[in-house]
Amino acid sequence: MAKILLLEDEADLRFEVVDFLRSEGHTVLHAASVAEFGPQIDLADIAIIDIGLPDGNGFDVAQKLRKTHPHMGIIILTARGASLDKINGLKIGADHYLVKPVRFAELAAHIASVARRVAPSIWRLHLVERKLTAPDGGVEKMTSVEMIMLELLARNAGSVVLRPAIAKAFGTDWLSYDERHLDQLVSRLRRRWRKHNGTELPLRTEHGLGYSLCVDIEIN
Repeated sequence: MAKILLLEDEADLRFEVVDFLRSEGHTVLHAASVAEFGPQIDLADIAIIDIGLPDGNGFDVAQKLRKTHPHMGIIILTARGASLDKINGLKIGADHYLVKPVRFAELAAHIASVARRVAPSIWRLHLVERKLTAPDGGVEKMTSVEMIMLELLARNAGSVVLRPAIAKAFGTDWLSYDERHLDQLVSRLRRRWRKHNGTELPLRTEHGLGYSLCVDIEIN
């Protein structure tokens, strides 16, 4: 899911769009003016910008944003539907130009298209900071034992890591290791991630064998 910043001065429409996008699972910030929009830019992956604003022009905002944040997704959402306006909006750097009123399903499709280009697409395991981050921005601090297991799984992403290998990484002999401790460790980690981030960890149980991470993951 994407981090979206909506710039729309019409309050009813702004909150309607915000509620819809949040129901779709996006993280949404919003602003009613250019002054409110500016300080929030670095918190978003995608900006949705109206043209007629109380303290500025949306075309100017989009053009400046494309120069200062070249990788950000930009969607213009406006009542101005003239061909020249559409051409101008796309020329100055908007990914899409949508004319109000727009069906929310259509807006969601355009956001999904932009998100494929701009949103982070890889999981990351941070060894020094001892945390795991997800492509959607989810993050969780890990205990030292959890980090040992996750690093082993990350270095073998896509493959099954056998239970004895995990026990060995813990510095324990498999024959004397109570594997219920491993199951409890994984179960607690999954519950904590779900509670704090609202999503599921891509940590797969390979029954009778071990565990695997079924995503691309970067270790740093």
